[in-house]
Amino acid sequence: MLFELQTLIDITETKARFDKTDPKWHQQQNFLTLVQTLGLRVIPYFDESPMCETVTVDKQGFGYIYKGEHKVWRLRFNIEYADGIDVAVLQNDFDLIPIITGLSESITLKESVFETKNKRKINLLFKRID
Repeated sequence: MLFELQTLIDITETKARFDKTDPKWHQQQNFLTLVQTLGLRVIPYFDESPMCETVTVDKQGFGYIYKGEHKVWRLRFNIEYADGIDVAVLQNDFDLIPIITGLSESITLKESVFETKNKRKINLLFKRID
């Protein structure tokens, strides 16, 4: 089963090693937080690292406080068995998970968390592809 996530949070996979002064390490920590949170329910697998592009986010499903063009990271991932998880479960699991902000995001957050439920501040979306 294939899913896609889109987020306004920098989840770049850098493979950087521990160095709290290196922004690449912080990006890697966000990526690992994402993968480990997925791994609480299923084993995700993916062929490509998250890709970032600048897109117009109006009416994409992100929080209504986000308008115009912003950086959006996308990651497609598979799970092994059908009906292992669904979008509602992902939204529940990821809501308010702590993250590191102030990286290369084009948004500014008051709370450093993934937001999946608050319609005003949604910064992480999931959709099932097949």
